[in-house]
Amino acid sequence: MKYVSESESQTLEIGRALGKKMRGGEIITLSGDLGAGKTVFTKGIALGLGITDTVASPTFTLMNEYEGRITLYHYDAYRLNGWREAEEAGLTEYFGANRGVCVIEWWENIAEALPRVRTVAVSIKYKDENERIIEIVEQ
Repeated sequence: MKYVSESESQTLEIGRALGKKMRGGEIITLSGDLGAGKTVFTKGIALGLGITDTVASPTFTLMNEYEGRITLYHYDAYRLNGWREAEEAGLTEYFGANRGVCVIEWWENIAEALPRVRTVAVSIKYKDENERIIEIVEQ
């Protein structure tokens, strides 16, 4: 599915709709340039999972965990240089967890670590200063 988002609130709502569809065990990979809206989208997913905590980018912690109807494991792999670093940091133990959804920003940095489970690929691209093209492919 392709969407055009004209605001942060629309990006949030598209993420919320995706979060409502999650049943556990999924990995959501997020692609997009810095500032494209990956964390805003993740905040929407969290709302769809029934999470009321404030969701923040895990840039320095690598992974944040939030409890809702399904646990959200929010990763930021920007600082990682391959699957070994992800594995050594213990990040891979939640991949595909039945009672969890993993959302991975900058997933390309650890692509080799991802298991073959239900994956949802989300790409967020700049259309212009205010608009984003959000493409969601469920695999």
